[in-house]
Amino acid sequence: MNFDLTKEQKMIRNVMRDFADKEVAPDADERDKSGQFPKDIFKKLATLEMMGLPFPEKYGGGESDSVSFAIVVEELSKVCASTGITYSAHISLGAAPIYAFGTEKQKQEYLTPLCKGEYLGAFGLTEPNAGSDAGGTETTATLNGDHWVISGSKCYITNASYANYLAITAVTDRSKGTNGISAFIVPTHAKGFTVIDQYEKMGLHSSNTTELILDSVIVPKENLLGVEGHGYKQFLATLDGGRIGIAAMAVGIAQGAYEKALAYSKERKQFGKRLSAFQAIQFKLADMAMNIEIARNMVYKTAWLKDEGRKFKKEAAIAKLFASEMCMRVCDQAIQIHGGYGYMKEYQVERFFRDAKLLEIGEGTSEVQRMVIARQIGCENK
Repeated sequence: MNFDLTKEQKMIRNVMRDFADKEVAPDADERDKSGQFPKDIFKKLATLEMMGLPFPEKYGGGESDSVSFAIVVEELSKVCASTGITYSAHISLGAAPIYAFGTEKQKQEYLTPLCKGEYLGAFGLTEPNAGSDAGGTETTATLNGDHWVISGSKCYITNASYANYLAITAVTDRSKGTNGISAFIVPTHAKGFTVIDQYEKMGLHSSNTTELILDSVIVPKENLLGVEGHGYKQFLATLDGGRIGIAAMAVGIAQGAYEKALAYSKERKQFGKRLSAFQAIQFKLADMAMNIEIARNMVYKTAWLKDEGRKFKKEAAIAKLFASEMCMRVCDQAIQIHGGYGYMKEYQVERFFRDAKLLEIGEGTSEVQRMVIARQIGCENK
């Protein structure tokens, strides 16, 4: 086994670390307060040719790999998780299903502008009554001649305000259960399509989280994504890849919180000694460093398996579960090390803590990840 990053991966890490420090970090606190979406940052990422990083060059992509994608997400999230989740969702949820299941014509028409960063990718799965139970989808799509008529609603959808098109799931045959769910590419500017951006969130304030209303939205017959009735399976596979992004986010947030706690412990004095001289603080920092390293290795392993074309469902669930729960523990301890200052916005670790909580919920809760892992190791489902 070779744990070294390739020359290209190291270059991407260095470029993104420099970009994150100079372009993303300076206004992260202000964006957290105002909720302003970082449009300029994504224009610059498009200039750096990062918006289609893991996809083929013929679609405007970077012909890179999933490990590099994880590295970019980690470096962005280390300074601003809102930017990290926006990028992760664009790649793993917005662009990935079109690349994986789209026709060549669909890839040319919809994947290419995503790779060029002309607009952001988004993914419409969650509904008010279909969260962890994605099979409970209530949005419907009815074929009427040469077009589909789609009606329903979606919630907690990332990036939709900045997407020209997005993939969504809808029921095409209620009698078939999950085998009656299909996926479609839907234009956000279509008549009857409404994007509502009114959520007040605990964290990730400058990411775009929306509700979608589809009122008899008409899309061409050829906008079916993949095979009719395979939408549920397709989007479960999409979520496996998306969990790499969430896990990478968790590593990035945790790394950022750990670095701030470590620096603070070396500066702050109590009882005549620096905090870093106290064994209680040393042990906290040692545990943080240990868990971050373990999570990062699992993220990279999962991304490598994906790039090798091997099964990675179990590993993706493990990476997402361990990294997200680890991230919450690290952020909690970062605040603890800061003491009263950690509770104040000025020291940023409280922002990291608020942003981290979503990672235990989005793209499958911790409970769902344990269900996935249990099934993958052969536990009975009845």
